[in-house]
Amino acid sequence: MRVCAVCSRQARGFGWVNPRLTRSDPRRPASYRKFCSLRCQGAYSNLMKRTGKMIDPTEMEQAALAACLGPLGDYVTALGLDTPLAAYSKDQILGLIDVVVTTYQDQMVAGHEAQAGVPF
Repeated sequence: MRVCAVCSRQARGFGWVNPRLTRSDPRRPASYRKFCSLRCQGAYSNLMKRTGKMIDPTEMEQAALAACLGPLGDYVTALGLDTPLAAYSKDQILGLIDVVVTTYQDQMVAGHEAQAGVPF
């Protein structure tokens, strides 16, 4: 399964290839990126137009992970801080996952848009 180059969701038919590379350039296939949505494709494309180089996803991923702490803490607090994880119901676990994954993906998209300097 191919994943979105911005938010890591499943890619769904949106793509980008480095326009500076000719069709015969052997580096062209390695430059191809897939995306889940027009929003993620636009954020990445705007960043590439502005910077002309690849981003360092490690710093952005770390920032996105840190951004999950607040919403995760709010969710766990709402369930009760004294409730052990093993006592969570399936729906509560799925809710916890949803809070973390959604926050992470939103932060990754926002990070790419901020680096591009152009809101999509």
